[in-house]
Amino acid sequence: MIRRLHSADPQFDRQLEGLLAWETREAPEVARVAAATIAEVRDGGDAALMRLSRQFDGLEVASASDLEIEAADLEAALTGLPCDDRQALEAAAERIRRYHARQPTAAFEYEDEFGNRLGLRTTPIDRVGVYVPGGQAAYPSTVLMTVIPAKVAGVAEVIATVPTPNGLRNPHVLAAMRLAGVDRAFTVGGAQAIAALAYGTATIPRVDKVVGPGGAFVAAAKRLVFGPVGIDSIAGPSEVLIVADASAAARWTALDMFAQAEHDAAAQALLLSPEPAYLDQVFAAMEALLPAMPRADVIRQSLAARGALIAVRDLAEACDIANRVAPEHLHLAVRDPDVWLPAIRHAGAIFLGAYSAEVLGDYSAGPSHVLPTFGTARYASPLSVSDFQKRSSIIRASARSAAPLARVAANIAAAEGLSAHAAAALARLDGSGSD
Repeated sequence: MIRRLHSADPQFDRQLEGLLAWETREAPEVARVAAATIAEVRDGGDAALMRLSRQFDGLEVASASDLEIEAADLEAALTGLPCDDRQALEAAAERIRRYHARQPTAAFEYEDEFGNRLGLRTTPIDRVGVYVPGGQAAYPSTVLMTVIPAKVAGVAEVIATVPTPNGLRNPHVLAAMRLAGVDRAFTVGGAQAIAALAYGTATIPRVDKVVGPGGAFVAAAKRLVFGPVGIDSIAGPSEVLIVADASAAARWTALDMFAQAEHDAAAQALLLSPEPAYLDQVFAAMEALLPAMPRADVIRQSLAARGALIAVRDLAEACDIANRVAPEHLHLAVRDPDVWLPAIRHAGAIFLGAYSAEVLGDYSAGPSHVLPTFGTARYASPLSVSDFQKRSSIIRASARSAAPLARVAANIAAAEGLSAHAAAALARLDGSGSD
C-alpha cells in the first residue's frame, strides 16, 4: 500500500526526488483544449458560455442571465441548511474573518534626512473573481477561505463561479457564498469560467484578479490568462508531510495520512519519524482502518503512487528533509514542536503538536487553506489579505529636499546613457522651467 524508505540508504536522495517529481506542465491536450476554450469565450462571449456549459456541464439555459445565481437563492440555501450545518459554517466564517482581520496592511510613511516624504500606500483590488471547484465534489470551505480574506482586504466586488454539473446546485456552497459576502455568483466552471472572468462577457463582468483552486483545465486556463488579469497561483495536488514521534497516537497519524490521500490519486502524504517501531505502528493502523474508509480506493492509489513512511536518523534530519520538500502542509506531531519550529524554513502551513490536525486548517482554524504546492513554499505564501491588495510607493519632494536626490539621479542616468532622465533631474536643481 505504501513504500518504506530510510534516510541512511545510499539511494535515498534519488528515491526522494522520484517521489517528489511532479510534472507541472499541462498535458498537451489539456493545454490545447484550455486555449481553444479561452479563445471561444473571448470571441463569443455569452453565446460561447452557454454552448460550453452545455458541452462540459450538461447545463441547459435559455439565456446567459440564467447562469447567475440570485441573491435570494443564496439566502434560501443558508436558511434551508440543517441547524448544525449552518452553525458550523458560521463558526468557521467567523474564525476565518477574525484571523485575517489581524493581518497588517503594510502602509507607512517617513521623512528622510533631506526632508523628502517617502512611504507606501495600500489599496484594495477593485474586483476579484473566485473560482470554486465543483466538478468532482462540493467545497463550501473554499468559498470561505477565499472570499472572506478578499472582503477583509476591502475588495469592492467579489464575483464567484462554480460548476453545477447537470444543473445541480450544492446548498452548502451557496450558503457559504451568502455568509462570506459574495456579490455575484455564476454557474460556470472549467476554463470557460476563467476566460469569462479574465475577459468579461455581456453577463459576467471582467475582474482584476482570479483566485481559487481547480483541476487541470482551470490551472491551464489561469496560466494562459495571466497578464490581462492577476492570478494567485497554479495549484497542484494537495500534500502533507508529517514529522512524528511516539507521542502522537499511531491511529491519529494514520487518519491524518488518509485525510490527505483521499483528495485524489495524485495527492501526497509523507511520514517521517526517527522511531522505526512507530512507523510500524502507523502502518498497522493503516491496514486496520483502510477497509472502512468510503474512499479507500482513492487513498490506496495515492499512498501507493506518492506516499511514503520514511525512517530518519533524528528530528534534525527530519526538519532538513522537510525543508527540501517544502510541503503545502507540515505537521510537527512531536513532543516539543516549538523546539523544532525555528528549523523549518519552507512550508505553506505549519501545525504544531499532535492535536493540531491538518484537517483543522482545512476547515476551521482561521488561516486560508489555499496554500503553495509542489515545493513552491520555497518562495510562495498562503492566500491572505495582501493577495487582494496592491501597494503604491509614495514620494513627496520639495525644492530643497529634491536637490540631493536629483544630483544622484542625474549621475546614474548619465552613466546609463539616458540624457533626458539626467536633464529632468538637473532641472530640479536650478528650478529651470518652474515658473
